[in-house]
Amino acid sequence: MVDYTDDLRLAHLLADDADSISTDRFKALDLHVMTKPDLSPVSDADQAVEESIRRTLAKARTRDSITGEEEGSSGTSARRWIIDPIDGTKNYVRGVPVWATLIALAVEDEVVMSVVSAPQLGRRWWATKGQGSYTGKSLMKAARNQVSDVRRLEDASFAYSSLNGWEDRGQLEDVLALMRRVWRTRAYGDFWSYMLLAEGAVDIAAEPELELYDMAALAPIVTEAGGTFTSLDGTPGPWGANAIATNTHLYEAAMSFLGGSDEHDPDWPEALGGTVTPLFGKD
Repeated sequence: MVDYTDDLRLAHLLADDADSISTDRFKALDLHVMTKPDLSPVSDADQAVEESIRRTLAKARTRDSITGEEEGSSGTSARRWIIDPIDGTKNYVRGVPVWATLIALAVEDEVVMSVVSAPQLGRRWWATKGQGSYTGKSLMKAARNQVSDVRRLEDASFAYSSLNGWEDRGQLEDVLALMRRVWRTRAYGDFWSYMLLAEGAVDIAAEPELELYDMAALAPIVTEAGGTFTSLDGTPGPWGANAIATNTHLYEAAMSFLGGSDEHDPDWPEALGGTVTPLFGKD
């Protein structure tokens, strides 16, 4: 098995710099916010974080490719860093402390390492292929993540971002039906739903519209914690246009409500290593 320890250490250093930049600009009176063509917001902090990460990678990993939310893709290497400088920009610009920098490394069409850093929550999560999933403030102060063992929808906690995308997808009634079936629902949103799932605090998380940079860092943290992460059509990993993640026991049950076909980005592969065969727990 390839050792990605050096890449993980570098990702933590990248996250340290990102935390410093984003925290410094959080709630700044002169924060500049613009609207992108897709009508989503972008702040000067988003841009500064991605620029900082790219500068460091250009020196430390000169041959690697990079895909980022703000500056797109560069390079053709089989080793590709996938960056979301601030996941949860709408929270960020409104002063809500739930946002994070997402950093992932994909090698030969598989995400092999990732770090998610949420400085205002004082938390960081990371995973490396075959080496487990962890949370803590640093590599030296960490606890291993493990998904829950909940096996019935009636006992499950379901986390989501918003209902608008489900309505656009024509699945509003489907997601509402799942909400009525489970024990508890909360709109934690964005990265946080999946990190709580990896920790065992949430049992199902799903979103109907996502980009690769939204998901790449999340998938290995979930699967290395023993969970399942696929698109809504069952494609393993972050390579589709949406996501559903569960503690594995509840995957089939959740998919019976939310599963369905969707279009894929032809520029990305159709598979990701990890947990791909779901198990349905008996009542």
